Amino acid sequence: MARFSDDFLFELRSRIDIEELISSYVRLKKQGRISRGLCPFHVEKTPSFTVYSDTQSYYCFGCGAGGESITFIRNIENLSYYDAVQFLAEKVGLKMPEETADDGLYALRKRIFEANREAARFFYANLIKPDCPAYTYLIGRGIKPETIKRFGLGYAPDSWDALTRHLRSKGFKENELISADLSRKSRTGGLIDVFRNRLMFPIIDLKGNVIAFGGRVLGDEKPKYINTSDTPVYKKGKGIFALNIAKAHGRSLILCEGYMDVIAMHQAGFQNAVAGLGTAFTSEQAQILSRYADEVILAYDSDDAGKKAAKRTMSIFQSMNVKTKILTLTGGKDPDEIIKRFGREYMQKIIDGSLSSTEYKLALAKEGINTDTADGKVEYLKKAVEVLSELDDAIERDVYAGRLSEETGVTRTAIDEQIKRALSFRKRKQDIDSFNKAREILEGKVIAAKNALKLYNQSASLRCRQAEETLLASLIQNPEFYKKLKDKITIDDFSSALHKRLFFKITERIENNQELDLIYFADEFNPEEMSILTKVFQKGRTISNTLDECLDCIKVMSEEKLKQSAADPSKLSDEEFLRLFYKKE
Repeated sequence: MARFSDDFLFELRSRIDIEELISSYVRLKKQGRISRGLCPFHVEKTPSFTVYSDTQSYYCFGCGAGGESITFIRNIENLSYYDAVQFLAEKVGLKMPEETADDGLYALRKRIFEANREAARFFYANLIKPDCPAYTYLIGRGIKPETIKRFGLGYAPDSWDALTRHLRSKGFKENELISADLSRKSRTGGLIDVFRNRLMFPIIDLKGNVIAFGGRVLGDEKPKYINTSDTPVYKKGKGIFALNIAKAHGRSLILCEGYMDVIAMHQAGFQNAVAGLGTAFTSEQAQILSRYADEVILAYDSDDAGKKAAKRTMSIFQSMNVKTKILTLTGGKDPDEIIKRFGREYMQKIIDGSLSSTEYKLALAKEGINTDTADGKVEYLKKAVEVLSELDDAIERDVYAGRLSEETGVTRTAIDEQIKRALSFRKRKQDIDSFNKAREILEGKVIAAKNALKLYNQSASLRCRQAEETLLASLIQNPEFYKKLKDKITIDDFSSALHKRLFFKITERIENNQELDLIYFADEFNPEEMSILTKVFQKGRTISNTLDECLDCIKVMSEEKLKQSAADPSKLSDEEFLRLFYKKE
């Protein structure tokens, strides 16, 4: 793990305002001394993500994520500790220490970035060679040379190990190429290329690093696309193609299904187009887009699979309160085809006429139904009412109910009555789901109760854990207490391994007259542990912070230790044994 001096971390902290930092990812609303917003680490409708400017920390009361600026960047950008520090240092113009020891993961990530960069150069060099089939394919699809260069497109030769041999000649090791998913072991034990005879699309992150590749066949072979598997620098469930370009072109993003659609859109001037990576769009990808867009316009294929995917993606964005629209791709299957057939102006008209998510769902409900007949009108109304009953916003529901009445000629009273019934049905279903969930929890508690005695001596009580947290929080808030408590408490008195480590770190810094701030803990605790530490740090706001309170906590911890040791008196010290003996008497 990389270690930085306190002076460097102090300077880094002094240059960063955590509220400003997080605001570039999360829309925050000021509420007195704190700010709140929707958590970027889990899906929620009610803001529970809280930023504390005075302590330069954050904590989510929904999922428990917490930390300071370094931990936030580690989580949000999927970076190692060292990379997160470097990211922040570059952001605020702070020079990194020249000699900073780091762990093997950082070194490996760095080599993967370098290998990917060299691979991208190799693929591009092969693409622009005379008579390259991939270049001919791109030109045939209307992709211009300047667009090819801008996206760094390339060609993986029809060879078992052309890239592997090239990268080995550049000094890259076998484990580095395998870790980057550029090479794999063959059945005979040698290395072979992952990508062969494919048009190559480099995936570039927001810092300009090549983190992965997508490869498309030029013929009809299967699979049509293969993509880099998850690596230390890339998680496909979080990847967004072309976001590195699109993020600089406004707060509205056009979400396409594939690489070629995005490239065609950019070439036509729609430089806010992006595509999700992986087989299905994920909530993690939606959270990433929500940091850079107030509105997302879906440009999915017009076939049944595209419509199904669009509905699913809309639901993801709807759960995050992100405004979503969708294009009706009339005249072609996808954006690439429409631009080729009708040009940029036609595509602009489609974008200007994009439908809201509710309008789109109503259009789908009407699809294939003859509303000129009584039966057809009833069928459409039933589907439309179901769509409107899914709206949480009563005003939005009311507006669309009025439109539906005008469209069908059915009285508003009748439509409202049907919506009311649908809402009631939904509520009953939600109640049943809640009941079933509660029953599962109860059944789990019954099972747990049967093992309670066995588990009792294996874990500390809640009361003890709270006492440990309170004691640690008091020491953080009042370091001077430690001098009066050090003879009454040791690291072995803590039941939690994490609390033991935290106590050691706190007391070590107190004895060295060093400041107690979350940023000085981020190098020794992972992001999940930092969330718990943040909770402990914040607890100092709600406790009495008195020496007597600390002594009470130590008493609770001592009682728990005796209770845990009662099953095996041989583990007790003489003093502890006598205390337990006389207590029983």
